[in-house]
Amino acid sequence: MITRRSLGFVVLSATLALATGCTKRNKNEIVIGHFGSMTGAEATFGKSTDEGIRLAVEETNAAGGIKGKQIRLITMDNQGKAEEAAAVATRLIEQEKVTALLGEVASSRSLAVAPIAQKKKVPMITPSSTNPRVTEMGDYIFRTCFIDPFQGLVMAKFAYENLKLRKVAVLRAVNSDYSMGLSKVFVEKFTEMGGQIVADTSYQSQDVDFKAQLTQIKSAGPEGIFIPGYYTEIGLIARQAAELGLKIPLMGGDGWDSPKLFEIGQETINGNYFSNHYSNESSDPVAVAFMESFKKRFNKSPDGLSAAGYDAAKVLFAAMEKAPDLSGPAIRDAIAATKDYPGVTGTITINQQRNAVKSAVVVQVQGTTNKYITTINP
Repeated sequence: MITRRSLGFVVLSATLALATGCTKRNKNEIVIGHFGSMTGAEATFGKSTDEGIRLAVEETNAAGGIKGKQIRLITMDNQGKAEEAAAVATRLIEQEKVTALLGEVASSRSLAVAPIAQKKKVPMITPSSTNPRVTEMGDYIFRTCFIDPFQGLVMAKFAYENLKLRKVAVLRAVNSDYSMGLSKVFVEKFTEMGGQIVADTSYQSQDVDFKAQLTQIKSAGPEGIFIPGYYTEIGLIARQAAELGLKIPLMGGDGWDSPKLFEIGQETINGNYFSNHYSNESSDPVAVAFMESFKKRFNKSPDGLSAAGYDAAKVLFAAMEKAPDLSGPAIRDAIAATKDYPGVTGTITINQQRNAVKSAVVVQVQGTTNKYITTINP
């Protein structure tokens, strides 16, 4: 839960951002906008992403900036609401005159902003929105993460091949583009492999009581449950599943990745699995350097969303440096030309659909850490 102190900081930051926008623009700076969920039910998503982006900004500025100009980051809180994401993105574009946008984690919020960025010809990169429709909104919209069809395939393969499950239940958030998209692909791929979906039920995001659905699932006799939701609901679902005596693996996607997951689910979430962009156990030199810098800057270990935010910002900055000028079309073309970029979350190449082609990892929750299990490539 966000504290009163941290809420005050966010509000103050937004106020200062607006005040700064009213001052005369500095010709020696480039303004980048980040819209994220700094408060609300998924607040750790926005905060983690923002920390990764800020580290990338600070490193880039320390190295001389872009085309001799320093980057100024303006972060605005969308409170975890799609309509607020559209409102703050419009303010970033029209009042702050940002050169590019970074955000959001949740696909529903990115889908709300993408048509606005496209219409204004402002390049936008989402670090972590995995719903395929996000980049289908136009040629100014990019992502540096994998997409739901791949993430659904990853967990279907993991359930069938690694865990040897043959009967699985699905519990999906019916009002979440992310959850619905990932569930759809998981069901398709798992059944293609020979598995059986014995129950497929749903809930609403921000529900707190899941016992009716879990009782229905228990009666179907599954060997595991696929739940591609966000960490707040997942923690509660794990606790209520344990109360009902459901002692089977729970599985999900990158929406589980939050320091709050264990705090909410406690020991009932232990031993369960989710797909993610990154593992802190990586030995890749790029990832190791990022982890060291992040710990030095924020006095804690990064999570997957921090790593994804860092990569999105670095890909944007590299493209801006390569672009012949800092106009929207020039930056867009440079992002689209990104190939074999050595990111923290893997090597990033932007394909013709403006999506990153990259691998995913599967991790297991072990207390407040996530243990690396395996990597699955496209």
